[in-house]
Amino acid sequence: MSLSSRLVAAWYAPRLTLLTAPLVPFAVAFAAIVAARRALFRSGALRAQRLSVPVIVVGNITAGGSGKTPFAAALTRALAERGWHPGIVSRGHGRATMRSAPIIVVPDADPAEVGDEPLLLARTGIPVVVAADRVAAARALLAAHPQCNVIVADDGLQHYRLARDFEIAVVDAARGLGNGWQLPAGPLREPAARLDAVDAVVALVTPGAGVSWTGPNAWQTTLVGDTLHRVGDPTQTQPASAFTGSGVHAVAGIGNPERFFAQLRSLRIAATGHAFPDHHRFTAGDLALPAARAILMTEKDAVKCIAFADERCWYLPVRAHIDPALVARIEEALRGREAA
Repeated sequence: MSLSSRLVAAWYAPRLTLLTAPLVPFAVAFAAIVAARRALFRSGALRAQRLSVPVIVVGNITAGGSGKTPFAAALTRALAERGWHPGIVSRGHGRATMRSAPIIVVPDADPAEVGDEPLLLARTGIPVVVAADRVAAARALLAAHPQCNVIVADDGLQHYRLARDFEIAVVDAARGLGNGWQLPAGPLREPAARLDAVDAVVALVTPGAGVSWTGPNAWQTTLVGDTLHRVGDPTQTQPASAFTGSGVHAVAGIGNPERFFAQLRSLRIAATGHAFPDHHRFTAGDLALPAARAILMTEKDAVKCIAFADERCWYLPVRAHIDPALVARIEEALRGREAA
């Protein structure tokens, strides 16, 4: 196991470990910087930039995957079905080069240039722009797509320069907030109390895990999907039942690979799991599994494996279920902004 994998595992231990305890002084310093920066924005000493259209931020307070991108995709679909014209901005984590200029993401873009998650979002048909500066990304989006009347920021909870009208924090119910420490001694980007300030906390619940999330403004979501697509030809599909039995392997380069492996188990697929770091840039060697009759992966990983995936490689598309009552609450906030 790599050092980074060991550190992430230690973050989600019940208490500090021999690996994380020496990092506490750095975590205290990080927490002070985070608190000071937030205070500067709240006091107005640092100014947030407000756009001409309302902004919804979907993010998290932990490092690593919490299901925010599938949720952001589900939210934009729900808004589009209700007559809105949403667009998405993202930082584009995992890009080979972090160009300063905003990039308009097209469905056939190179994931190394735009990031794997923005590419998935763009393939839903919603306009997507990536840039480290989400304000610049949003302005480029509105210039290119003036019909957009609401912007969803994927992973922008801590990007305070972008003023927002509704904040959603997504948490992984199974992993929770780990040991409760901020980076680098724990997984928290901001203190747990930050969840009290957001407009909604959406907990991603893994089927069969028996774990839920309660609290103020708490909602739940699940990732649904039971049909696999061939990586090299997505028009070819197979039900999950086709992958039961032996000889099935699974690879995952997401924030929480175990969530993908658990989802496969919920579909009665007993796959041998191979975990990789989040946003891992897969190579042919990563899929060199001669004993595997099938290699399963997430859709996020599949976009990076198309060039070298063989006929054994399949991906599982998932959709987040979003509570209609939450969409109604968000719409109420958006209309309130329009009326102001």
